[in-house]
Amino acid sequence: MDLKPELDIAVRLAREAGALLLAHLRRGVTAQQKTGADDLVTAADHEASDLILAGLRSAFPEDGLLSEEAADNPARLEHERVWIIDPIDGTKEFTSGSPDYAVSIGLAVGGEPVLGAVYAPATDELFAGAVGLGVTRNGEPTGFSHRAAYVVSVSDTEFRRELHASNLSGMAPSGSIALKLARIANGETDVTFSMSPRSEWDVAGGHALLRVLGGDLRRRDGRPIRYNSARPHLEQGIIGGRPDALAWLEGELAGRGLPTAHLGLTPEDLAWATLAPGDQAALRGHPGVCVRHGGGRVLALIVVGPGGVIERAEGDAFHLDRLSRDVTRALGTLGTPVPVPEGGPH
Repeated sequence: MDLKPELDIAVRLAREAGALLLAHLRRGVTAQQKTGADDLVTAADHEASDLILAGLRSAFPEDGLLSEEAADNPARLEHERVWIIDPIDGTKEFTSGSPDYAVSIGLAVGGEPVLGAVYAPATDELFAGAVGLGVTRNGEPTGFSHRAAYVVSVSDTEFRRELHASNLSGMAPSGSIALKLARIANGETDVTFSMSPRSEWDVAGGHALLRVLGGDLRRRDGRPIRYNSARPHLEQGIIGGRPDALAWLEGELAGRGLPTAHLGLTPEDLAWATLAPGDQAALRGHPGVCVRHGGGRVLALIVVGPGGVIERAEGDAFHLDRLSRDVTRALGTLGTPVPVPEGGPH
């Protein structure tokens, strides 16, 4: 599989989209909330998405397309090759003047990430790679670090809200998850994880960079991430990095019981075992079971019924607030809009 033509076009489009974003910043940007203060969108998101989609559609008319800021076309499910795009990963950072945002373009073939281009316009850094071609930063070959003391890249929001109180060593908070993954591939950090779920467009490009180098990105329960799913929202937190650091971090998280959400829980999921036996019996077959769990126990539970009606909401107030935000942000994950109020159900 020769992906050099695809990588060249992805790199060009990422840089063109980045130039568009910088032009918007010079003129000034106004953001609107999508599902809350941490989930924003701007005109620049839509214009960058349109630019990338048009370029890919022209170059590869037989491929499927999926972008965070474009209406989803279910026909993509019929394609073996699907481009997965986040025109601005880190819109909050983009609008606040932080350099920690990125354009992310990924290509998945048969559900596997095979190519990624992640561009940081503010610092003019282009991380690109594809299976068989290695990974580069601004055209120069790069790779994982060999440091013994691992650097753990974490969400600045999650760090501020709860991770700062943990004793996990080596944490380095930052914004864009796409850029986190690219910087791991560049050897700047070693591993990352999240407590909240992510979406395919957040991680497809960066996941490809890790995979090219022999690393991985997976769900917090250890199961693989497959791309081009009917609902492209990962139902739980993620963990990824260079192999040795990834194995170390999985042990650290398990030992500390650091939580993660799991949306749309089923009896086949490992987190199902955290439910009380009575809840397992009562909720079996229910499509709207959402939990936040850690240390082998449920910290918060939300059950979403037909039409997005909240049937149950219980648990520790802090964790219930975090879970309600995750459910709200993952609109459509359960197959129906989920109108959980900001700050948690009442």
